[in-house]
Amino acid sequence: MAFFPSFSTSSTALVFLVFLLISQQLPCNAYPAKNGHHRHPRFVSHNYRDALTKSIMFFEGQRSGKLPPSQRISWRKDSGLSDGSAMHVDLVGGYYDAGDNVKFGFPMAFTTTMLSWSVIEFGGLMKGELQNAKQAIRWATDYLLKATAHPDTIYVQVGDAGKDHACWERPEDMDTPRSVFKIDKNTPGTEVAAETAAALAAASLVFRKSDPNYSKILARRAIRVFEFADKHRGAYSVGLKPYVCPYYCDFSGYQDELLWGAAWLHKATKNPTYLGYIQANGLTLGAGESDNTFGWDNKHVGARILLSKAFLVQNIQPLHDYKSHADNFICSLVPGTPYTTAQYTPGGLLFKMNDSNMQYVTSTSFLLVTYAKYLTTAHRVVNCGGAIITPKKLRAFAKKQVDYLLGDNPMKMSLMVGYGPRYPIRIHHRGSSLPSIGVHPSKIQCSSGFSIMKSQSPNPNILIGAVVGGPDQNDRFPEQRSDYEQSEPATYINAPLVGALAYLAHSFGQL
Repeated sequence: MAFFPSFSTSSTALVFLVFLLISQQLPCNAYPAKNGHHRHPRFVSHNYRDALTKSIMFFEGQRSGKLPPSQRISWRKDSGLSDGSAMHVDLVGGYYDAGDNVKFGFPMAFTTTMLSWSVIEFGGLMKGELQNAKQAIRWATDYLLKATAHPDTIYVQVGDAGKDHACWERPEDMDTPRSVFKIDKNTPGTEVAAETAAALAAASLVFRKSDPNYSKILARRAIRVFEFADKHRGAYSVGLKPYVCPYYCDFSGYQDELLWGAAWLHKATKNPTYLGYIQANGLTLGAGESDNTFGWDNKHVGARILLSKAFLVQNIQPLHDYKSHADNFICSLVPGTPYTTAQYTPGGLLFKMNDSNMQYVTSTSFLLVTYAKYLTTAHRVVNCGGAIITPKKLRAFAKKQVDYLLGDNPMKMSLMVGYGPRYPIRIHHRGSSLPSIGVHPSKIQCSSGFSIMKSQSPNPNILIGAVVGGPDQNDRFPEQRSDYEQSEPATYINAPLVGALAYLAHSFGQL
């Protein structure tokens, strides 16, 4: 209970009381920035800067390969140091996609594209975190350059997923087959090739000023890989079905990746060839489809938002239809418009599906703040059958989704490990759940880890920044380690969140 002195006049007491409350309630970083960016209420309940730092640090916990001296998640050690040797290629490095020890190229490439887009749009706001974000991108692009080193061949997976999933072991102990799977002219994989091209092209923009030589290498490789994707068409989940399905089977077809890849190459190279390609093929590649799901499988919505920028900001008239395509997505999403089709939990969370739903929350939140930025620049709004959606409303909607993730939810818990007073402590993640090498140097055998996996004990190693799959449609989160649908983190959940958090942290004067 605070003690307030008595005053002879009630008005003086009131002024003092208001001053005291303000000075106690408002941290200095809660005031809006003075540089013309959009003003929010003065008091904010979340430390977006802390969440941003942690969301990027998470990627260090997912690293494969020889770890650098700067490694901050110190319980992780070197792993997968002979990856690729089965095919006499160097495939050391890259990321484990989630809680297992397989390197899946398709979601890794999408993760790279989204980390890059986060930096392209909001890197200028990231201050000290920009370098960490770039390192997270480079850890992926160095690997993708290795995976695409041979013309007309892309190495798309390291590790036999079925055998890996039959074990619960640390990446440092891996003794399951590190089988290597590739696409080529005879076994095409348009979706994974086009996504890899998108990742390389987007990353080339990230490094354009800080490392122009590396940027050129990425752009040249992106051009070559996209050419291969477009020329040799076919789904990788047909040719490599026993190995990539059901894990990262492509359900949406490869047309979305071709449009997405061309959009990124157009942005990265400014070569009119790609604008021509988009104009000629946009509709057949699904530009006008009404799907409103954006994630590692379906890129249509992302391509629409990205191409709308070319029209809204750069005034490239041939792409004017992408403004209406992007608006259709917004109208399907925002509650209260005549065209709303999106589902929400009673607590207000966007809900797409039980399995790793949080990836759609983070990717949608990113698209909302990004599209709001484009609309603001162009002095435009979205008209949903008479309901006017302003950029301010899009930002508020995205903030609500991110705030739910950070703890404003019926469970009163953060869904990001290490953020806030209460967060998931039994995540579905091998390295986090088993004793670290430092604590337990001797090998933990393949199946002996399952006793820990099935236990109720907290994970001994905190995977800082990991965002889990999230609650069900009724805001329930049982927090069982064995429940991979709700308790497993993934790189493609975190990647778009980086951009959304950078925007929010800056917007509330925390950066």
